[in-house]
Amino acid sequence: MDKSLFRRFASVIRSLSANELAGAPSLYEKLTLAEQGSLRVCYAPFEYINPKARVVLVGITPGRTQMLNALKEARRQLDQGAADDTVLREAKATGAFSGPMRPNLTGLLDAVGIQRWLGIDSCSELFESAAHLVQTTSVLRNPVFVDGENYNGVPNMTKNPLLREQLTAYFTEDVAALPEAVFVPLGGKVTEALHFLADKGLMDRARILDGLPHPSGANAERIAYFLGRKSRHELSAKTNPDKLEEARKNLQQRVLALA
Repeated sequence: MDKSLFRRFASVIRSLSANELAGAPSLYEKLTLAEQGSLRVCYAPFEYINPKARVVLVGITPGRTQMLNALKEARRQLDQGAADDTVLREAKATGAFSGPMRPNLTGLLDAVGIQRWLGIDSCSELFESAAHLVQTTSVLRNPVFVDGENYNGVPNMTKNPLLREQLTAYFTEDVAALPEAVFVPLGGKVTEALHFLADKGLMDRARILDGLPHPSGANAERIAYFLGRKSRHELSAKTNPDKLEEARKNLQQRVLALA
């Protein structure tokens, strides 16, 4: 775990005002890592890597809320005199896939058998007693904003020079540090990024378990069908049941093969 960025910004985090910790514009100026046109990359303390993780849940980039929560926790730990590793571990753990997304995510993981491969009853335990088995991360580790708004995949991170550099410079540290883990991308943009890295020889394609519907609440119908909670005749025209069934079957077979 490379802590050079944290050491560079620790004194900045200690000096942040209450307004800045709540998201005042000066916060982003103080934490800017890189800028290009409408893009701004800000530092947030998300470096921690769980060395025992067997499954890595990969989002696109931390959003504003995750960034602020992590900074507040890092500040609290720093004020208590915690060691660097503790600060980073606790900051990373704060709010990981919290809210309504978490039950969707754990249900999808259970549906393809990840819990059996890990030897637990349910993947909900990954956020409780089995937290030592999981790493949560993002392909763009540090928060990215476009015109001040959360990055949503546009511009394409594999084609934009600034974002491609962020992807290859930081996410590959997670890949190298977890040689036995499998990586579960959440969403098509993340899947594309992982396959881009595999094409470049920066990660093993066999370790990418892609095909799950994104666990966002906005994806409720596809999730419901994938989990067997909605029948084919109840689906709207926007949902392709054959594609979902094929993805589920493929993932179940790949997880069985891991054992």
